[in-house]
Amino acid sequence: MALNAMGGQGDDAAPGPTLEKLLSVMGAGALELCVAPRGLAVVVEGVMVLDPLEPTLSRGQLLLAVGVDPQSAAALDVVRDAARSGAAAVVLGQGRSGRPPDALRSAAEAAGTALLFRTAWFGWTELVGALRAGLVLAGVPADPAASAVTQGDLNGLADVVAVLVGGAVTIEDLESRVLAYSSTKEDVDELRRLTILGRRVPEWRVSAMREAGFFRALWGSGDVIHRPAHGENPERLVVAVRAGGEVLGSIWVAAAGADLPPHASDTLRSAARVAAAHLLHHRSHRTDARLAEDAARALLDGRGSAAVLTERTGIPAHGHCAVLAVRPGASRKGDDGAGETAGKLCALLAVCCGAYDVTPVVLPVDRGALILLGALHRDPRRAVEQVSQLGTALVRQVTDTFGPDARIGLGTVVGTLTDLPGSRRSADLALRALLSPGEHRAVAFASEVAETIALNQMLDTLTGTGTGTGAGAAPDTPVARLVAYDAGHGGGTMVETLRAYLDHFGHVPDTARALGVHANSLRHRISRLTEVSGLDLRSPDARLLAQLQLRLLEHGGRQA
Repeated sequence: MALNAMGGQGDDAAPGPTLEKLLSVMGAGALELCVAPRGLAVVVEGVMVLDPLEPTLSRGQLLLAVGVDPQSAAALDVVRDAARSGAAAVVLGQGRSGRPPDALRSAAEAAGTALLFRTAWFGWTELVGALRAGLVLAGVPADPAASAVTQGDLNGLADVVAVLVGGAVTIEDLESRVLAYSSTKEDVDELRRLTILGRRVPEWRVSAMREAGFFRALWGSGDVIHRPAHGENPERLVVAVRAGGEVLGSIWVAAAGADLPPHASDTLRSAARVAAAHLLHHRSHRTDARLAEDAARALLDGRGSAAVLTERTGIPAHGHCAVLAVRPGASRKGDDGAGETAGKLCALLAVCCGAYDVTPVVLPVDRGALILLGALHRDPRRAVEQVSQLGTALVRQVTDTFGPDARIGLGTVVGTLTDLPGSRRSADLALRALLSPGEHRAVAFASEVAETIALNQMLDTLTGTGTGTGAGAAPDTPVARLVAYDAGHGGGTMVETLRAYLDHFGHVPDTARALGVHANSLRHRISRLTEVSGLDLRSPDARLLAQLQLRLLEHGGRQA
């Protein structure tokens, strides 16, 4: 079943897209070359998916052998049949072992057919779309100046295009997020400034263009669109970047200090063809990162595979590793939304971890982030020190960026990736303990806050974990009477006084200082609260019950 059979769309005299050009465009994120007996200059005419019911294969096709196990005898037959039909190459999945068998390699060499493998993190559906786009790109002659830019260097491409067109350039994705922008010395207009600072076109501007039908016209057009100068906004040129019928993004050019030259549209049109390869490379890279995050999240949730995580991140399956649970302070600097804050937090943590020579995978979670640390020191004691030092450094960075009260729970250092769910649980417990009232530490292992963890677990048992009910004091107990009294008389001084008195072991001077009252006033309050509640402060059982019920009141009134 042929998905496309098109060659290059450049000069008719051009030989068409070769396997070498296609692999260059695709990058290393999608295909791995095993053998190429006839070299990489073989021309690729199109892409076909293997269909046993329609075995006929056109010459020059890239055959995707979906569902064929490389270890099986059927794989040998596919390679030999492809060679007889003149196929350019055969693409197989990784198989269970992840390594191509020697028999398959030998068969491909003997048959003279190139053999490639789909990377484990690139799905067949994604591969088909990427190959279709790649075939188009591999056949398009590139602008010499722009083609000199390293593959995937979008900022470098933006700078080159800015020089060629004589304006300020931004490269954006389909959601109007800025992927790259040129370093323009001239004064830029306010809209460009806001777009670069926010890393996306302002929402009000996007909404206005959407309502005016601009994006529909842009994505449907194959040419450069000119937007005249209006008010303080200079003239702009914009072109959609597409490959194989798929739109990948857009390039915007704004006049900066002078009118755009007459050749700007032609230059931008050529630049869009070159940019397609870079955006395809960028998307492949982002796909790799997302799949690595998915593998890490699945493993930490107890449903994933350590082998898959190793394959996607390079973190060894055996070796010291740990999880950190991070919560920025409630008082954050700036007016970022929750999604943007999470993105900034994860980016900050990834950069900081990289500076400490550890291998991290950072995952956004509700109100914070998880950091999976791999390849820690071989010595267990040194590995624990690594985690502790990193946690201390990170909490300072998070506090400086997001405001005070940041907390980081340090997970237990474990010996294999398979054990990481346990490290994640200990990190979550430590973080929750650090968020408890009266806890002033910012970083801790679970072992360092074990008493608070035990108390939290006991309170969960008493209240019913996750139910959010039952947190109040039982009726007809002394604490319940004090709660009712405070509700009727206002102020809440009775409950507050009892809590402080018990927390300070009945020591009047310390309790008075904590409450900010005179010792005699405190003695009067104690006398009054025992009269109102009937609490016998001489009874150990009564004091224990009162403290538990006061903790339950706190527990029901917060969300850790």
